[in-house]
Amino acid sequence: MENQKEAFNIGAVVAVRGSVVDIHFDAHLPPIYSLLHAKEGKVAIEVLAQLGAHSVRGIALTPTEGLARGNSVEDTGGELKAPVGKRILSRMFDVFGNAIDRLPAPAGVQWRNVHRSPPPLTQRSTKSEIFETGIKAIDVLVPLERGGKGGLFGGAGVGKTVLLTEMIHNMIEHQKGVSIFCGIGERCREGEELYRDMKAAGVLPNMVMVFGQMNEPPGSRFRVGHAALTMAEYFRDDEHRDVLFLVDNIFRFIQAGMEVSGLLGQMPSRLGYQPTMGTELSGLEERIANTDTGAITSIQAVYVPADDLTDPAAVHTFSHLSTSIVLSRKRASQGLFPAIDLLQSSSKMATPGIVGQEHYLLAQEIRRTLAQYEDLKDIISMLGLEQLAPEDRNVVARARRLERFLTQPFFATEQFSGIKGKLVSLKDSLDGCKRILRDEFKDYPEGALYMIGAIDEAKEKFQPGKPAAKSDSGAKPGVKADAKPAADSKSGAKADATSAADSKPDAKADAKPAAESKPGAKPDETSAADSKPGAKADAKPAAESKPDAKADAKPAADCKLGAKADAKPAAESKPGPKPEPQSNPAPEPEVAHAAAGAHDS
Repeated sequence: MENQKEAFNIGAVVAVRGSVVDIHFDAHLPPIYSLLHAKEGKVAIEVLAQLGAHSVRGIALTPTEGLARGNSVEDTGGELKAPVGKRILSRMFDVFGNAIDRLPAPAGVQWRNVHRSPPPLTQRSTKSEIFETGIKAIDVLVPLERGGKGGLFGGAGVGKTVLLTEMIHNMIEHQKGVSIFCGIGERCREGEELYRDMKAAGVLPNMVMVFGQMNEPPGSRFRVGHAALTMAEYFRDDEHRDVLFLVDNIFRFIQAGMEVSGLLGQMPSRLGYQPTMGTELSGLEERIANTDTGAITSIQAVYVPADDLTDPAAVHTFSHLSTSIVLSRKRASQGLFPAIDLLQSSSKMATPGIVGQEHYLLAQEIRRTLAQYEDLKDIISMLGLEQLAPEDRNVVARARRLERFLTQPFFATEQFSGIKGKLVSLKDSLDGCKRILRDEFKDYPEGALYMIGAIDEAKEKFQPGKPAAKSDSGAKPGVKADAKPAADSKSGAKADATSAADSKPDAKADAKPAAESKPGAKPDETSAADSKPGAKADAKPAAESKPDAKADAKPAADCKLGAKADAKPAAESKPGPKPEPQSNPAPEPEVAHAAAGAHDS
């Protein structure tokens, strides 16, 4: 009888200010969180405040276009509800429980209020267990808790959504329970892409998606998290199954609450946040808990405004998490993905009693090495690496190899990077870090450890001691080998174009190969000066050649790098017409004296 009476409780719109609507009721005043409908159900309004004996103020969960003063409003007699049951698996819903995947509405489902209390302490479980993700940097240094809450903190464009998508890919295949993805205030495109990816991966039958994206009114974004959590609680409490609850982005929930608070006229707190932010966030986060019947493991992306980790939204979120993974813009700019700041990130699971003594000590040594490297960066930038002590140089080398080993190619980015994704077990991750700290890979270049899975893949990319390229047998030690062998100067080869251009047209080109000349002559000064580095100089000056031989103006200029030079000048080639004096190089003193005597006679 009470519900029938409330179903006919009709009010009228008094004022509309954006998403805030004031409504007057004559008969019965609806309680807080009551759901009201206007314009034949097209506009949904949730009561948030009672202004007097006959007036309430509510926030619209749908756009308020067309709503005007005097429009009638119907009290539904209940709160906002969400569908629960096995039939909701593999489906996509909005905040009202409407299917948005272009499929018929699920039949045979139950409807539950989205405003529920957290489980009491007497029903909670205290068992702690590690939740492996297959991502090296997370599993080694900041392990997640099964049944706990982990946050991915970072500014815009550092890889929060990519890392969250990779975790979904790695964990859902091994997750025996149900996965629920809640999109709060993010891009519609990402939700559509995630739906297609999960469908292609074959994991959609055990997954539910709930979206209230950035194009929705603030009231819708403010309640979509509660609707998704109501579905998760059903599987935990009624089906006794473990649930993986993924949220992108929890900051948008706080932001929507800030918009609602401002629209309701509340006095803002620091940086414009709502004064009730702590209470609202706790009401959502404390429902994510372990009980004796099942566990809800939550991974949440948290946008950090202006990369400021002291922002009130980030600070309040930190206090609810068991693992905080901070993403660094500096590491992202260096191409070290996932761009996890290994020193700022922390986990309450990284204790000897949970991860084990060996894992704990190894993680501490890794952090110590990375912290020492961070302290030495200023000295390196001012004085250079050479000014460091030998032990400090070893620390820097280990830290840089650790940084590159903890990068990892993702399945979620295969189409962009062209590198096949890797899933690495915790045992392989710990083994790789241990071997790097023992300097087992000190002879390997840093690039061999970049974007690999297990540490043994570095040996496939690079083998120490193997030369990069086979050296030329005719070249001197340390001289770069010529790409073309010196044997290209075969007998009868065409003369150098430069030499031919410098000589007279009637001068016969040198046809005798340089390799066939006699060894043992003096080096040619002009030829050696014009030859390229690494080429062997002529053994005899060109000026001592026969008078009727053609003098090459640039005999060794075209000699290729690393090729064996002439052992005898090209001037001892076949006799030909005497070249003009201007084409000859400067004569030696003896030759000049003989020429002067001949002139006097």
